[in-house]
Amino acid sequence: MRAWAALLGRELRLAWRSGSAIGTVLGFYAIAVAMMPVAIGPDLNLLARIAPGVLWISMMLAALLSLGRLFERDHENGTLDLWQMGVMPLELVVTAKALAHWMTTCLPLVVITPVLGLFLNIEAGAVPMVVVTMLIGTVAISFLGAIAAALTLRSRRGGVLIALLVLPIYVPTLIYGIAATVASTTALGEAAISSLAMLGAISLIATIVGPVAAAAALRVQTG
Repeated sequence: MRAWAALLGRELRLAWRSGSAIGTVLGFYAIAVAMMPVAIGPDLNLLARIAPGVLWISMMLAALLSLGRLFERDHENGTLDLWQMGVMPLELVVTAKALAHWMTTCLPLVVITPVLGLFLNIEAGAVPMVVVTMLIGTVAISFLGAIAAALTLRSRRGGVLIALLVLPIYVPTLIYGIAATVASTTALGEAAISSLAMLGAISLIATIVGPVAAAAALRVQTG
């Protein structure tokens, strides 16, 4: 566990040192949300209704921007080959990198979500549930995204392929995340809890399946 914690710390330090990548992700998210009122117009009621969906979709697209670099740098400098020959299972390496992606990309996106929600006139009662659902659902985004990043490691157009691969499997996360938010602002309390439970189950499965599938893909790509 000490070696795994050291690897996680390394990934976090590298991510924060390259602040431009995090800035690009946050900037894309902010611009995508801020432009929506310009496109929709001054209808505040309409903006409030579509706010959860706009926030979720914009957040997913923003998180995709950094997935392409998840394994690329380590593959280029030979670190990935050393990890495969090391004592630590490659699945644990993938887990550390996916968790670091969640902490340095998805978590900042969730933090600024309440502020960006003001641009969309989001209901005050929906903000806590949006934050909770994103905290849970973004785990699946990082761990499922690791699979696509591993599959497209040697592709010249990895970013486009990653989007084509992961966006369809992100749909259940998107559906239950929005459903829980919408239900929380109505009298459908049980529906909100049910959707939140399904969202948690998807993220839990992703944390188990993601590292195994991504590690297998990495072995194929570098074999």
